[in-house]
Amino acid sequence: MTPVHFSFSSAFMLGLMGLTFHRTHLLSALLCLEGMMLSLFIALALWALQFETTGFSAAPMLLLTFSACEASAGLALLVATARTHGTDHLQNLNLLQC
Repeated sequence: MTPVHFSFSSAFMLGLMGLTFHRTHLLSALLCLEGMMLSLFIALALWALQFETTGFSAAPMLLLTFSACEASAGLALLVATARTHGTDHLQNLNLLQC
């Protein structure tokens, strides 16, 4: 395993562990998801550069586009949750009480 591959794998795993173990606020969960998407984007971009193919050159931009859409939807949910519930704690969000 190369050091570059190890660093991006560890960045993805740190984001995944942050998402699973520190789920107190919705904003921290969104930040962990963004960190995971950023590590995937950089790894996919370096993979396309390493193989020097033009077929995979659009894949990192497509991933970045989906990541931006995911971030905007997450921030919209964060604002809607903060307005309706008054907080972004994930323990206060119960689907049965909506």
